[in-house]
Order: sequence, then structure tokens, then C-alpha cells
Amino acid sequence: MKVTLINTSDAGGGAPAACMRLLKALELKQVDVHMLVQEKKTGEPRVDSISDNLAGKLKARFSFFYERLPFIWLEAKAREVRFAFSTAEFGTDIKKEPGIQSADLLHLHWTNSGFLSTHNIKQLFETGKPVVWTLHDMWAFTGGCHYSGDCFHFMNQCGNCWMLRDPHKNDLSHKGWNRKSDMFQPAKKLVLVTCSHWLADVARTSSLLKDFRIETIPNPIDTELFSPQDKNAARLKWNIDPKSKIILFGAANILDRRKGITYLVEALNDLKNNYSDTDTVEIVLFGKNKSFDVSLLPFKVYEMNVITSQEDMAALYNLADVYVTPAIEDNLPNTVMESLACGTPVVAFNTGGLPDMVDHQQNGYLAEFKSAADFAAGINFILTSNKKAELSANARKKVMENFTNEIVASKYMDVYRSIVKK
Repeated sequence: MKVTLINTSDAGGGAPAACMRLLKALELKQVDVHMLVQEKKTGEPRVDSISDNLAGKLKARFSFFYERLPFIWLEAKAREVRFAFSTAEFGTDIKKEPGIQSADLLHLHWTNSGFLSTHNIKQLFETGKPVVWTLHDMWAFTGGCHYSGDCFHFMNQCGNCWMLRDPHKNDLSHKGWNRKSDMFQPAKKLVLVTCSHWLADVARTSSLLKDFRIETIPNPIDTELFSPQDKNAARLKWNIDPKSKIILFGAANILDRRKGITYLVEALNDLKNNYSDTDTVEIVLFGKNKSFDVSLLPFKVYEMNVITSQEDMAALYNLADVYVTPAIEDNLPNTVMESLACGTPVVAFNTGGLPDMVDHQQNGYLAEFKSAADFAAGINFILTSNKKAELSANARKKVMENFTNEIVASKYMDVYRSIVKK
């Protein structure tokens, strides 16, 4: 069986990382698998790009700006939603690419940022080839948003979108819903896969996907790379005191509305003011930070900025006593799985796909949704626990029993076989 994975890029975010990990996992199962991307950023030989030459790279850039700039200038209601909505009105026809023509099965992942338009995706359905589409967010079944917040208009036909400057019944989101309704018409051999049970449940309530087969399969992880290491050695790498209590937080963009940085600020101040024995607490931050003022955090802060090395990421998880993610909307974040794989407990809100990974007071702490006070209680629970070895062992065990390359690849192979046979 020849499988072609399709993703906007092969590095630079959660979906590219998850897609690359699946590529590696399927390789271990002896699957003839390749990836087709808009822009290649790694040296992986099984990744092919539609923009290898200068003309292709310029077209990729043009596609991105052609889609994004009109939305930013004319439609986006606020700065924080400029990249939270994708129209997918412009893209590239890839149906004649060798990787598409020769594949027995096409596996879509994240295709935005000007890579594939809704029409281009429809063209792939029209090939008649079996298609698996892994959803890394809600975009496939909304009028354009990647996460809908408190809005449930995707259960009908969208419209009156809260992200738009001028919401109305026939606004950009409703037009996007109509294009997707047309896009799915030829999708006769389609299986949707969600990384979390939460996203599967939400997708089944949507007007666009309610009649399709939807499975839940998590992202895989390299459990040899992300594994427990010597904590003191990891701290020595960044000159961090072995006696400190380290709280780790990071994201591709730590000011992303969904990542909940405001709740983290409130929770850490609550921890400082209402709990004892916090004199040795320190914070390690990683990820893009253009304007967040770290002085708002009441403890000493180490800023690591963007980490590109997976080995360095593993070392960061290992130097921490706890990883925190105050996200208010998330599917199955790679950072949480990576932390658990390294044996580092996680504190998160009880929302989205986080309960698929974090077991309350077993390998971490699930705080009441949007309660900074309970989030602070969770951090304190981990930092002061007399069962830290047990929490760490449970974290690693959770990953080894659910998210390894072998487990995830086998589940995908079952889906592939079922749809190719049909």
C-alpha cells in the first residue's frame, strides 16, 4: 500500500510535527509512505515539495499573503483572530503531482496558509482515491475558524461569526460553510480521524461531518527521544540551580489567545501569595514571544525563545518539576505528550483533548476550567507532592500504553485497510 501524507509543511508547528512523527511511525511498519508539502523545511528524503524551485517558493508566499491579507485588512474583528480564521479561497492544484497520482490512499492533515483551497481539496476527493483526513483543529467543519470558542454555529450553517468585523447571516463564515458543503459532495471514500475524543464528539455534532465515519487516533511520539533523563544534567545544560522548583511553559506563540497566558499569570501570582515554600520556584519559558512582559510573572524567569532541536526540548521537559498548559482550547497538544513521555507531570485545564492525556492527580492535575485558583492549587499539588516518583512513573506509563509509534501506526493501518478494501 502506498500512502501519501499531505500537510502544508514538514516543520514549524504542532500539525507538521505530528505528521512527521506519523511518517516515521508508518515507516517502522514497512509502509510505503511519503509526504507532500507546500514548503519543505527538513532534509527528510521521504518529503516532497511542490515549491522546490524559486518560482515555486514565490508562489507559495503569494498564496499565503493572497489568502491572509484581505482577511486581516477587511474582515478580522481584532488582532488576536488574524490567524485564527482561514478562508482557503486560494491554493494550488496538486492532483497531478506524482505523489498523488501513484498513491493508493491520500492522507490529509493541515492544509491551510495558502496551500490547498476548498476547491483543491474537492479535486482530491474527485480522484476517487480513498482519503483519510486527520483533523488537528475544527477548521474542516466550520466556516473558517480553527477553534470556535463559545460559538456553535457550525452545528448549522455558520454565519454571524464573532471573529468578523461585520458579522451577518451571509457573512464570510457562511460562504465558507457553503464552499465546504460543496467540497465534501464527492467525498465517497473519506474517513475523518481526530486526535482527541473531544474533537470527535464536536465533529459529530457539526452539520458538515455528522454523516461521515469519524475515528479517534492520537498522535504518535518517539519514546526514545522523549524519555526520562538525569534532571541535574539537564539543568546544568542551561545553568539552572538543581535545588530550584522549575515550572515549564511554552507554545509556538505564547501570546496565542487559546494558550491562556493570562490565566497562567493569575495562577502564578495566586501561588506566590497563597502558598508557602515558593522561594525557590522559578519559571522556564519557551516559544515565540514578541510582546509578553515576563515581569508580570512573580518568579525568576528563564526565557529560552524558540527551540528548534527536539533533543533540547526533551532536556527542557526533563529539567522541569512540572509542565503547565493553561490552554482554554486545544486538541491533543504535542507539548503535553512530550512532557509526560519524559516523566514530567502536567497541570492543565479540564477541557478539549487534555483529559485524554492527563489523569487527575495520577500523572498531573486537571484544574477546573478557567479557574486560575484551581490551576495554582494544581501546581502546588505537583511541587509539594510526596509521591513525585509515582507521578513521574505514571506520566511515562500513560504514553507507553497509548501513544507509541507502534500503537498509533497499527491503528492507522487498520483504518487504511478498511477503506482501501472498500
